[in-house]
Amino acid sequence: MATRSGSAMSAAPDSSGQPQARPAHAWWQWVKRIAAWLFFAVVVFLIVRQARTIDWSDVLDSVRAIPLPMLLAALLLATCSHALYSTYDLLGRRMTGHTLGTGTVMGVTFVSYAFNLNLGALVGGVAFRYRLYSRLGLGNNTITRVLGFSMLTNWFGYFVVAGAAFCFWPMALPPDWRIDSGGLRILGAALLLVGVAYLALCAIAREHTWRIRNQELDTPPLRIALLQLAMSCGNWTLMGGVIWFLLQQQLPYPTVLAVFLVAAVAGVITHVPGGLGVLEAVFIALLAHRVPQGKLLGALLAYRAIYYLLPLIVASLFYVVTELRAKRLRKTAPTPRT
Repeated sequence: MATRSGSAMSAAPDSSGQPQARPAHAWWQWVKRIAAWLFFAVVVFLIVRQARTIDWSDVLDSVRAIPLPMLLAALLLATCSHALYSTYDLLGRRMTGHTLGTGTVMGVTFVSYAFNLNLGALVGGVAFRYRLYSRLGLGNNTITRVLGFSMLTNWFGYFVVAGAAFCFWPMALPPDWRIDSGGLRILGAALLLVGVAYLALCAIAREHTWRIRNQELDTPPLRIALLQLAMSCGNWTLMGGVIWFLLQQQLPYPTVLAVFLVAAVAGVITHVPGGLGVLEAVFIALLAHRVPQGKLLGALLAYRAIYYLLPLIVASLFYVVTELRAKRLRKTAPTPRT
């Protein structure tokens, strides 16, 4: 669902007796922040403790030992993944009706995604989109709806892919973990039910606008929801495939994909830019009993170079070009579209 932003405020009197606006449920926001910081602190502690035990020369040797065909296959999948993600905002264009060209929209999405991976969602996914789209003539309301729909597309696919992976191909967890494959199957089934419920809502509502706490949510038609599903599921499976090739296919693909999906959520929860260290910590925790630690970290180091750093270099060049093009467009069409 694409979103239209609003504000939820409550009034409280100030010292003069006049009502003063304040955010509703402010205490809950503080609880979530404290919980997030505590989780972040625990992850950082585990990462630092683990880093002291790593033989980094062995890690570098593992990177050099990755066969060239595996590197090329990983590079191809990473390229396809970035290209596919760059089409997400085209669905937002369909939902909002703005008239920016396909190449322009894909360029903005690619730049935002590359900076999002390396610098975090607020800087990349949000700030870059607002800056570039506003300079290209879109109004804030339209940008918010495009951004919201793109995020929905991304996480809709995550729920379905993670649900299928956990439910039908549950990973073999470390022996000392208390959760077993049965618990993963239940979690997977719950995630799949959420995905099915979203598709059912789109089939029933048919482009209906919902208002929930001053937020307007646009339900896409079913055909757009199915496109969301195909595009996002394809992207998540491609990302898992990059790491699978870099691990030289030593583990079943569903296992690598499932661990990657767990790491992706852990990175979001901790708010670490690029999930730096979080990805590695999750893979070590879940797979170190099956793959040597040096080989795991070598594959993940190569993954960061291929999927994060190379696209960032390209995106930086795209950003300069987009800024220059936006400057020219502003001279010819200065009136923003809302």
